[in-house]
Amino acid sequence: MATTQRIRPFLWFDNQAEEAARFYTSVFKNARIVRIARYGQAGVEIHGRPAGSVMTVEFELDGQKFTALNGGPHFKFNEAVSLEVDCDTQEEIDYYWEKLSAGGDPKAQQCGWLKDKYGLSWQVVPAAIAEMLSDEKSEKSQRAFAAMMQMKKLDIAALKKAYDG
Repeated sequence: MATTQRIRPFLWFDNQAEEAARFYTSVFKNARIVRIARYGQAGVEIHGRPAGSVMTVEFELDGQKFTALNGGPHFKFNEAVSLEVDCDTQEEIDYYWEKLSAGGDPKAQQCGWLKDKYGLSWQVVPAAIAEMLSDEKSEKSQRAFAAMMQMKKLDIAALKKAYDG
């Protein structure tokens, strides 16, 4: 029996939903556009979008389903919500960091966080970071945390060296 994803991130864009979905699906190798829905004439007095223009784009990144909406300029992304990408190698961190930060806000980069060109925040982190930082009383965890706080893009070897002492 197939399982369905009951909870799905719903991302509000001004008018870049399709462009953003195509960008994200180009970055992640196991990704696809699932469906594009368009505005009709109904509700035009409320949504103000031309009939036939893109309303929502359903897409998947590594099996995770998302919906992107062209909802207008009323809401903007902020750092209160971010998408985390767990990486097993430095090569993965470098790849996702380069791709996702291209055209984004370089001032919004700290401790593995970045903001992409659409204003969406991402965390590109080593999969082992949770284990390294899990014990706030451990000297190992404190050293790894102190090292991480000095980084923008995370460096697995430097974090491991700090953790190991």
